[in-house]
Amino acid sequence: MSGEAKEVAGGVSNRAPSQTESTQWFTNPAEGVITAFRYSSAYLAVIAMVQVLLVTTALSLETTLAPAVVGLVTFAVYVGDRIADADTDAATNPERTAFIKRYERVLQHAVSLSYGLAIALAVLGGPVALAITLLPGVFWILYASEWLPSVTSHFRRLKDVLLVNSFVVAFAWALTLTVLPLAFADAPFTPAAAVMFVYFFLGIFVNVEIPNVRDAAGDSEIGVETLPVVLGVHRTRHVLLGVDALTASVLVAAAVTGVLDAMFVGALLLGLAFSLTVTSLVGRTTKEELLTIAAESEYVVVALALVPFAL
Repeated sequence: MSGEAKEVAGGVSNRAPSQTESTQWFTNPAEGVITAFRYSSAYLAVIAMVQVLLVTTALSLETTLAPAVVGLVTFAVYVGDRIADADTDAATNPERTAFIKRYERVLQHAVSLSYGLAIALAVLGGPVALAITLLPGVFWILYASEWLPSVTSHFRRLKDVLLVNSFVVAFAWALTLTVLPLAFADAPFTPAAAVMFVYFFLGIFVNVEIPNVRDAAGDSEIGVETLPVVLGVHRTRHVLLGVDALTASVLVAAAVTGVLDAMFVGALLLGLAFSLTVTSLVGRTTKEELLTIAAESEYVVVALALVPFAL
């Protein structure tokens, strides 16, 4: 079989990595760890844990198992999504697809183990914590699987519907990140918690649409409607910058009214400035994957900004 590169719409190569490329992933242990961390989306689990710690700090909650539970759920959901979409992602992300297919059996076991452990830990937090822990999995089934279309032709996969796809992801994760630490701490949902929910909802919406720019050609071919597919890259960038600006206004209002601590809001705004910089590069760089990771790292920037105040 020829290993010659083939082009799909938009000029994206769908060439499968050669045997040499595949085996070199783990010839160097350090490179192997980085590759697994990156392609399995384990880094997203770490970022999710950071996000929960930000909620814990913002709302002055006690430290609980919530970060660990969210990290496990995030890993399970995103790895499961990578496995389910391996064939359709082959054109836009051939190296990650090759990794997922090569280690699919191991990753499937990791998904089951991670979600199972998350549920076991969530039981310790009570019924609300358990329900919130199950929420991302339920939303993922509705979002990515063919279950609804198989039941009736009147429904499409939520992942295929413009804005609904991004709203579902943003809502499910924003709710989980905000409410789970509250459930574990047995704390009420306050105005500050509402601000954190909105902050995460808007931020995650942006982070979902940024990689859609890279995947626009492939998404268009398989009928997935995203902002870049419908509006084009230029307009998508402006929409996402507008969402970031809306987030900034919400945070400033929260600081002015005393809903959130001004110092904490300052750290959030620093992370948002980082996000604005990343968003401004959408459609202007060929390093789309690095751009996606950078966008998702906004919350790490916030955490680092808060470190000096925690010492």
